[in-house]
Formats: sequence, C-alpha cells, structure tokens
Amino acid sequence: MPKPKIGLGQRFLASWVGGAARRPAMVIVLALALTLAAGYGTLTNIGINTSTTDMLSEDLAFRRNDAAMSAAFPQFTDVLLIVVEAGSPDAAGAAAARLAEDLSARPEAFESIFYAEAEPFFRRNGLLYLDVPGLLALSDRLAQVQPLLASLARDLSLSGLASVLERAFSENLNTEEQATLAPVLERMAATAQTAAVPGAAVQAMAWSTILSGKEATARDKRHLILAQPVLDYASLEPAAAAIETVRRRAAVLGLNRDAGVRVRLTGSPVMLQDELRSVKNGMGLVGLVSLVLVSIILTLGLRSPRLIFAVLATLAMGLIWTAGFAAFAVGELNLISVAFAVLFIGLSVDFGIHFVLRYREIVDEASAHETLTATARGVGGPLTLSAVTAAIGFFAFLPTSYRGLSELGLIAGGGMFIALFANLTVLPAILSLLPITARRAGGAPAARVTTARPRMVLAVAAILGLGALAVLPFAGFDDDPFNLRDPGSESVSTLNDLIGDPRVQPYSADFLAADLARAEALAVELEKLPEVEDAITLRDYIPKQQDDKLAIIEEMSFFLLPLFQGGAATPSPDAAPQDALARLRGILRRAEGALADPAGRLIAALDEIEPEPQRIEALETALLSGLRARIDDLGQALEAGPVSLEDLPARLRGRNLATDGRARIEIVPRDDLRDGTARRRFVDAVTLLAPSASGAPIIITEAGRAVIRAFLEAAGIALLAISILLPAVLRSWRDSALVLTPLLLAALLTVAATVVFGVPFNFANVIVLPLLFGLGVAGGIHVVVRARDAGARCLSATSTPRAVVLSSLTTIASFSALALSSHRGTASMGALLTIAISLALVTTLVVLPALLAVAGEGRNAKPGRSA
Repeated sequence: MPKPKIGLGQRFLASWVGGAARRPAMVIVLALALTLAAGYGTLTNIGINTSTTDMLSEDLAFRRNDAAMSAAFPQFTDVLLIVVEAGSPDAAGAAAARLAEDLSARPEAFESIFYAEAEPFFRRNGLLYLDVPGLLALSDRLAQVQPLLASLARDLSLSGLASVLERAFSENLNTEEQATLAPVLERMAATAQTAAVPGAAVQAMAWSTILSGKEATARDKRHLILAQPVLDYASLEPAAAAIETVRRRAAVLGLNRDAGVRVRLTGSPVMLQDELRSVKNGMGLVGLVSLVLVSIILTLGLRSPRLIFAVLATLAMGLIWTAGFAAFAVGELNLISVAFAVLFIGLSVDFGIHFVLRYREIVDEASAHETLTATARGVGGPLTLSAVTAAIGFFAFLPTSYRGLSELGLIAGGGMFIALFANLTVLPAILSLLPITARRAGGAPAARVTTARPRMVLAVAAILGLGALAVLPFAGFDDDPFNLRDPGSESVSTLNDLIGDPRVQPYSADFLAADLARAEALAVELEKLPEVEDAITLRDYIPKQQDDKLAIIEEMSFFLLPLFQGGAATPSPDAAPQDALARLRGILRRAEGALADPAGRLIAALDEIEPEPQRIEALETALLSGLRARIDDLGQALEAGPVSLEDLPARLRGRNLATDGRARIEIVPRDDLRDGTARRRFVDAVTLLAPSASGAPIIITEAGRAVIRAFLEAAGIALLAISILLPAVLRSWRDSALVLTPLLLAALLTVAATVVFGVPFNFANVIVLPLLFGLGVAGGIHVVVRARDAGARCLSATSTPRAVVLSSLTTIASFSALALSSHRGTASMGALLTIAISLALVTTLVVLPALLAVAGEGRNAKPGRSA
C-alpha cells in the first residue's frame, strides 16, 4: 500500500508532539504549575447562578418588561413567602402575628414584612370585604351565640364556664338554642382531649369557628407572611441569612410541631437556594461516579496501568485548566453550564483513547520518540478535526439569546481546544516517561458483520429513520422551570400545597399602566377575555355595597353591645382549680337532649386529665383565653366606616401604585396554568391587549419560545458549519455525506426516543441535539479517515473501531452519571445525552461501515495495518 502523503498540518502536529516527547520533564512541570494556578483561580473566582430567567438574554422583550415591573414595584422582587399553619385559625393567626412582629424588628435581615391580618386597616374594615349574603349570615350567627358569649366574657375561667352551663341547663333550652350550644361543647371536648395527653401541647380552642358557625378549612388554618429579605450578593446564597433568621426566630418563639405549629418557606429566594444546593450536592456525586465509571472502562479497554494513568492525569489537568478558563471567561456558572465538567471528562478521554490506542498499535515499529511522532501524524489530524467540530457544536450557542447555553458553549467549546492541547502535549510527555510494550488492539466484530451484509443494515436503518420521522410531530418541550425542581424540597412542596389558594397566584400576570384611570379601563377589557378570571387594580380594594354593609354592621353593633360592657372579665376568686374542674363535671352530667352526647364526650376527656393545678390551668387557658382576643377583634371590626381610595393604607397603595403614578394590574387566569397549553393560550390573549405584560406565565412561555428558537438556531449553525468544514478538510463531498448521514439518523432516533420514553425537552436537555452534531461527528471522522488508509472491509482489523467504542463508552458513562443528579433538569440532560451518544455509537459502528462498503470506499485496498 502506498504511503499516504503527509501535509503541512500533519508535519506541524508531529513536530509539536515530538517536541513534548523530547522534553517531558519540562512539559510536566509547566503543566503542573498551570494546573495549580488554574485551580486557585477557580476556587477564588467561580460562582453559581440558579435563576432560569437569568439564563436568557436581558435584551429579550419579556425580560425588559419584567425589569420595568421590578423597578416600579421592588417589593415584589425576591419575596419570601412564610407559611404558618396550626390546628385552628386562632392558633395559626396568633403564631403568625408573633412571628411577623418579631421579624419586623430585624431590619438587618428584612427590608419589609407584610402580614395583612395585622394591618390596622383590615382589622377595622375586614367585615366590609365580605359579600352581603355572607355578612348577613355572620350577623345571624352572632345573634345566636351572643347570650353565651356575653355570659362567658364576664368570667373567663372554668368556674365561670360551669356557671354559664348551669344556667343554660336549668332554662330548658329549645331545639335552636341546644343546636347553638352543642358545637361549643364538641369543640371543648376536642380541646380537653389534647390536654389529657401527658407532656403534649394543649390545642387552644378555635373560638373563631364558634363565631362564624363554619368548619375551618385548610386555608383558614394557614396564614401567610410576605418578607422581602436583605440580600447578600457577595454570597452564592444571597438570601441565606434571612432564611436562617426565619427558622431561628420561629424556633425561639416555640413555633414548632410540639406546639402544634408548622412554619414553612417558599418563594423565589428559597427555591433558588434549594435548587443551588441540589445542583451542588448532585454534581459532587455525579463527578465522582463519572470518574469511577470512566476509570473502569479505561481499565477494561486499555489494560495498561501506564496508559490509564497517562490518560487520567491528562484528563485531570485539562479539567482544572477548563475550570480556570470558565472562571476567567464567565465568572459564574448557571444550571446548564455547571455540567461542563462532565462534558469535558467524556470528550477529553475520547481524545486520549484514540491517541494511546494508535500509539500502542505501532509502538513496536520504532523508538518511543519516533512512535509518538508517527502517532501524531496518523491520529493528530482526525483529533484536531474532531475537536474543531465538537467546538462548533458548542460555539453554535454563542449567537443565540439563550445565555445559559451560550455560556456552556463558550466554556465547553474552549475546553475542546484545551483538551486537544493537553492530549497532544501532556499525554505524549507522560508516555515518553512511561514507555510500554507492544500489544495488538482487537478490532470490532460489529463492523465485520455490517460490511458483510451492508444492504440489509441500511434497509433496517431506513425503516428506523422513517419510523422516527413519523413520531417527530409528537416531540414536546416542557417550558415550565418549576418542573425541573425537586418536588420533595420544602419550597416546592409548600408551593404545590398553596396552588388553589386564592391568596397565592403564582401564575398571575402583571401590567404596568400609565395611571390608575388607564389601568381601570384596560382591566375592564381584560376581564372580558375567556382566559381571564379577574383583573385587579387598586380600586378593587375599595369594598362594594358599602352602604348596605355598614347598615348591617350597625345593627350588629347594637345587639352585640353586651359583649363590650362591664370591662375586663373577672374570674371567680373562690374556686381552686381542682374544685372548679369537679364542679364543671357535675354540671355537665345534667345535660339532656341534643347536649347529652357532646357533654358526655367532654366529661370523658376531663376524667382523663391529671388533677394537677398546672395541667388544669393549661386546660382553662386553652378553652377560654382565645375568646377575649376574638371579642376584641370583633369590637374593632364593628368600628368600620366608609372606605374611599384615599382611605386605603399606604402599604396597600404602594403595592398597586408606583411612586411615579403608574398603576399595576394583576391579571388572574381562569384555568390552571400548570398546563402548558392553557398557559400559552392565556399569554397570547393577554399580550394581545397588554403587549408589555409580565409575570410568571409570560416569562415561562416566552422563555420557552426563546429557548426553542435558540435550539433551532444552534442546531442549524452547528450543522451548517460542520457541513462546510468537513468537505474543506476531508476534500470529499462523498466522505462528508458518509460522516453526516449516520449522525442525522442518530438525531432523528434521539427525538423519537423522547416521545417513546416520555422525556420531553426542557431548559436543560435541549442542548442534546446540537451537542450530538458536535460530539457524534468525531467517531465518523475517525472511521472515514482510517477507512481511507485501511479500506472499508479491512477497517475492523485496525484499532479505530475499538477506539470509537471505548471512547463512546467513556462518554456514555460520563453523561449517564448526570442522570444520578438530584436536580431534575440535570438528570434529564444526562439521560437524554446517554441515549443520544449511544445511538450515535450504534450508527457509527453499524450504519457507517455499511455505507462505506456500499459506496465502495477502499474496495481495492488490501488488508494491512497503516501507521
């Protein structure tokens, strides 16, 4: 076989590798020095940003609109939502009030605390926000319980309770009066049962449910506090101090499970912190698993400790250099670019494997220096072309608006050239110091089978390709970043629990109008849309039908007047706790009719209580202390008066009117916008009337559209650039087509796999296809270039198929480790990359040799080994 012509590029690469092999000690010392410098720079300068919105260009219209809204209403930016829950509305309200008051006194941690129920305006005018039927029902209920409440209010003690019940039982209550008293006894029995458990916290009686006559819902037992934290932007977790303050102060105040109270946190700051920790924790495990898997595959494939050490040492140095480049080039990693390390491991090992297997194939033909030089001449060109095409796959994201991917593209694209440099400099230096003996590398049986029956292989490939085309329209994109977060984290599970609570609208949109009048006019038009449930402006906080409601409240004030006469309650002075409890038991035994059963349950609970003064006093407090607070709240609510726009509190006005007079419209969707179709329909309808609207549904939808555009742009750029580069370097349109055809088939099958396995594209795994063009083409290049020398039917006798298999397996192992990440986006990226590279391996080793055989590549070549 004639000796192939050596070009200028091959001579340069051979000279470079030869120089590194002649001065190995100097190369390794310089490489170690560079590694130390890069490592130090990485540790001191790299950061992580977990915001999915920040992964898109700030020049996009929806990001500009969001920035304008944040500037006008900064109190809605980076808000912590503190959720306080307890066994009753009263307990939840008391706990939330204590926590809100405590946090308000800590300006070092919070810029503002907003707890609506504690606002004097709402405490005074809360009844005006009920509708007229609801207010009438409450009035009727209070009229029923007024005699009982007035009697109890005079003596809030067990003795006083016994006296009230004694009078009630002696008056032969009618059916309606018994129906009023029965639920009171039921709730007292439930409270007494908690007091009967030794060491357990006593659950306070919910007098608010007695007053309202309604069973408390989960929403009633949940109070919400909005906190705007002081952020430390010098930290990887800017809100960490504020979040820790909430948890610490809740513990100090005794707001815990022992007290029957649960405090949870959600909102963007805590979600981003949870996501950051998920990514950081996951990437540590992923990196370790990736390195272990790669090492195992190298051990099985190379079977030479010296070669394995050389490849892994080169890999480690190159990885640290690339991390240093990332710290210098971008300074801050995002949820996608954080995966650069795993990508580098898989691809740098690919270069090393091809180099050392070719080196081992010819090591017995000359001295170590000459062998390394010959290796560079034989494999240096394909390695360089592979690095360039891989870099093109990464760099294709640079012109797009998807900043998250463009930064990954910059880091990983630069990393390809770093990997090439390391494997053509450090690796030869190490190999020259650790010479090996010759060992023949086996071929690939699959390649022999496909070249024996090429047309059958191509027919099967065509059928699979047509099947993939058929399912292509069913491929989807999940544009909601909420689905990428860990559903088991407190922040995500809490927000899921709040979905459906009208006080929390995570998918509402906002619009910034020039003034309140224009906001009101636009709100009327928005409410006509079938996709919109409500469009809220500041004027909507003015109660409706005030005259009718004030008349009802005035009537309530008249018949509830006895509740507020006589001053503070005076407990009976003569009864010891044990005596009061015994008297109460005795009176309860007189209950008849509808009161007999609840009274019996209360007696049974009281009998279980240990006769200790402290336990009895705790029972007394739990049963009766909350009544005075509810009576005081009711007294404030009965002072309601007419409310105008000017009467609304400053804090409420500030949440709806900007300082420059612009007015906010909150646009509430009618449908559940966790459904992507409903969300896109809502966004399209709203933005038609309000083009500069912002908010979560618009950010999610427009970000998804921007990502899809970036994806298509990057895939097009990568394919076009590679299609231009391959003919220019290979100097053959046919060879270029042979390289790309299996790759296109692998891409089609990958998209089909997302449909079959139910793994939709998302913000993280959308990089797969553009990367496939850059990464998968490397194996094709090596096969086609080697087939030129050895012939298509003799290809299986060379080390190239084995190198392609081994390098692909290490890449697959590296990417599959990503699937172990606790971050769902990173895990989906690892799973889909594993599928894509596996398919690329199969098409390269099965379809490409068949194409070569049919095309007659090297048909006249004789079997033999080439250098």
